[in-house]
Amino acid sequence: MNKLFRTNESVAGLILRVALGVVMFPHGAQKLLGWFGGPGYGPAMAMFTDKMHIPAALAVLVIVAESFGALGLILGLFTRLAAFGISCDMIGAVVLVHWRNGFFMNWMGKQAGEGFEYHLLVIAISLVLMITGAGRWSVDHAIAKNIS
Repeated sequence: MNKLFRTNESVAGLILRVALGVVMFPHGAQKLLGWFGGPGYGPAMAMFTDKMHIPAALAVLVIVAESFGALGLILGLFTRLAAFGISCDMIGAVVLVHWRNGFFMNWMGKQAGEGFEYHLLVIAISLVLMITGAGRWSVDHAIAKNIS
């Protein structure tokens, strides 16, 4: 358990996890709660399972990673697990949707869809958090101090 929660007092970990959590939470809230113009849980599940042919269990994991994983990152709770879930989510998004659109985002509206540059940044941030842990002001740090 100590390996899961172990972290240091790094401000970098704090900045990365909070920024990633704040960016990912609206994506999860769109799918889970229908916030920010999103479809909500039922339609999101239907999109994943019926249109994209993703197994229901994986579709649920996507929604959990983007919503509860993002909250975990903001709090610094189960940071490594949350970062792992988000990185898997982004890898799946690249493979299933964005790879065919190339590297760049669709800034000029001339592509069929969005590229994968954003996803690559999220994966990189997630990998750093999996390696370093949550950093300063995290629940993980408080837990690690108590189980050492």
